[in-house]
Amino acid sequence: MLGRVLVVDDEKNITFVVQAMLERAGFEAIVFNDSVEALDALAVEDVDAIVTDLYMPGPGGMEILEFCHKNHPQVPVVIITAYATVESAVSALKQGAFDFVTKPFDQTDLLNVVQKAVATHRQRQKEPIIYFSQSDQKGVNSSSVSSVENLSGSISSMIGSSIQMQEIFKVISKIAHSPSTVLVWGESGTGKELVAFEIHRNSGRENKPFVKINCAAIPATLIESELFGFEKGAFTGAVASKPGRFELAHEGTLFLDEVGEMPLEMQVKLLRILQEQEFERVGGVHTIKVDVRIITATNKDLESEVKLGRFREDLFYRLNVVPIYLPPLRDRKEDIDLLVRYFLLQFNQKLKKGITGLTPETLNALKSHSWPGNIRQLENVLERMILMCDGTILTAEDLPEEFSAWITQKTPEASLEPASLKQIVRKQTQSLERDLIEKALEETRGNVTRTAEKLGLSRKGLQLKMKELGLKRQFE
Repeated sequence: MLGRVLVVDDEKNITFVVQAMLERAGFEAIVFNDSVEALDALAVEDVDAIVTDLYMPGPGGMEILEFCHKNHPQVPVVIITAYATVESAVSALKQGAFDFVTKPFDQTDLLNVVQKAVATHRQRQKEPIIYFSQSDQKGVNSSSVSSVENLSGSISSMIGSSIQMQEIFKVISKIAHSPSTVLVWGESGTGKELVAFEIHRNSGRENKPFVKINCAAIPATLIESELFGFEKGAFTGAVASKPGRFELAHEGTLFLDEVGEMPLEMQVKLLRILQEQEFERVGGVHTIKVDVRIITATNKDLESEVKLGRFREDLFYRLNVVPIYLPPLRDRKEDIDLLVRYFLLQFNQKLKKGITGLTPETLNALKSHSWPGNIRQLENVLERMILMCDGTILTAEDLPEEFSAWITQKTPEASLEPASLKQIVRKQTQSLERDLIEKALEETRGNVTRTAEKLGLSRKGLQLKMKELGLKRQFE
């Protein structure tokens, strides 16, 4: 016997045909024309798959699917219906249906789906699955997980159960309502902007503007007018007056990202406004006073930049009133479980997918990775995996190419011939190269020329290496 399949449809001719088809193929078919009886049978019967009609008197296919997910989460459910619509198909798959077949169905197609469903169930029995349900979203966002301790009666957008993150949440809770300047520092992709937003959102300024500007993304010749605005006629092209970011953030919060990239001449002007809370527009003569909370962020060690003469010491001390260090993901891997759960729920909704969990092997692979791009890289990897996954469970086969060295190391028996030392070294080297290039691309925001300089390569050499490793410019 290839497996036991429970079939439920209120039309007897349908169950007769499906039963005959399954038994000819070597399956045992347990058939019901009453969905209540089918649910009662599921309480005592062990089956490898379920084939159910979507619309029936009494409980329908969606109710059976919901019952199975609560009581038999490893059993795949295949839904068939004559009244298929895009909406019902998407709804069924989002709720975790294994597949969706429309009447009149081709028997070969239905048999292929059932065979895959049974094989999936048998595989799940061999290896445990970590399941995530829609109700887990409350757990992901609850104060016990991503707590900023319900700072303003709302739920934090940050996630982390590690000691490091819990300490950060406590700091945010203490300083949110103060006017003090905050310096958030850490590697690219660790969530510095999220920290800034949480401070603003949980402060008395939450209903006022949260204005952000990336100092590295604006040419040095334009950053002054971006920050302070300009008057009509101040320079060629200034056909009308324009307020700057400081004016726009009045009574709110201004977030200066990558402040370490700010030119020295602008650092002097930033210092003045921090001290006096006033400035003039470019080409203007009137002094403008503002009430702005300043939060800055950087992926550089500003103390080292001060010693090298690239950042003003007096400005550093003005910005560093409340320093918050965000550790890289590799130093708080206990947070990966929660982040994976959160991103699965988010991308299921965004991509109209029905991923219900992942294998422990897959989670271990994610937790073993170095993540040079931190949370942003993890988010991108999971989106790619969920988008490309054909089933409802993420397995090691869904891992992207950069995990090939890990898979080879963990499952050498999967190859007919053991990998040679040369092959292992090559894969490990490629993995290291990929990590270094991805991190450099993150730090330069996808600028290939600057990345090449950072890595000591020619632009052409870097492009060839990126092509070899299957990397694309994803940041520009």
